[in-house]
Amino acid sequence: MRIGEIAALVGVTPRAVRHYHHQGLLPEPVRRANGYRDYSVRDAVLLARIRRLTELGLGLDEVGDVLADDEGRELVEVLAELDDDLARQQELLAERRARLGAVLEQARSGRLPAEGPVSPELAALFGSLAGEAAGRPESATAAKEREVLALLDTVVPAGDRDRLLGAMRRIAEAPGAVERVYEVYGLFDALADVDADARDPRVEAAARALAGCVPDEVVAGLGEKDTSAGEGGSPFVDAFFAEFHPAQAEAVRRALRLVAERSR
Repeated sequence: MRIGEIAALVGVTPRAVRHYHHQGLLPEPVRRANGYRDYSVRDAVLLARIRRLTELGLGLDEVGDVLADDEGRELVEVLAELDDDLARQQELLAERRARLGAVLEQARSGRLPAEGPVSPELAALFGSLAGEAAGRPESATAAKEREVLALLDTVVPAGDRDRLLGAMRRIAEAPGAVERVYEVYGLFDALADVDADARDPRVEAAARALAGCVPDEVVAGLGEKDTSAGEGGSPFVDAFFAEFHPAQAEAVRRALRLVAERSR
């Protein structure tokens, strides 16, 4: 194959092929008598692997390290690994389409939250809370809570996310939960105008109200897990608390300490 033919076969440009030669990723093939490069099937396999690795986000130096591990292997081994790579990509694509399908269904039915797209589990939680809160005035604290949950839904590992949403569902389903939650929202909304003085009794009242929203069964499930978030040391935690008014942030920290005491 000539350079234009192998480039078209793999789905790259001849310029990219020449760049990979220059970077030492793709060895120069033998040349015909007329001086044209003559590429083999193995060259095409290697070029396809380079393309896939770069599409996965690897830099060219990292691609070179991966390819170095392939030296000396039989063609059938390389082809088998490429087949495995394609199978994994198909699985990821299927998962993405499934998530997209769930979001599309939410959008078509008018159930896509303003913070969306989010996971179906969080969308169901948002929908349940919205139904319970119908007719109540919007709370700035409630809106901020939804934003934070949408962020956690994306960045937290799946297992931790499921535990978090499970706890949130149990909190929302507890008897009288909606009334208590909106009482907390009101207390926290009021703290937005409070001086950041930790001695203000409204800070303690908001903290105790928030801690009281966590059912005993949820607290029991915490066991010996760390519930002291907000004490600093994590860039995400620091950024999270920076979103709150200082008095609100202090109330959240106190609430977390109260919940931690109950879990011991």
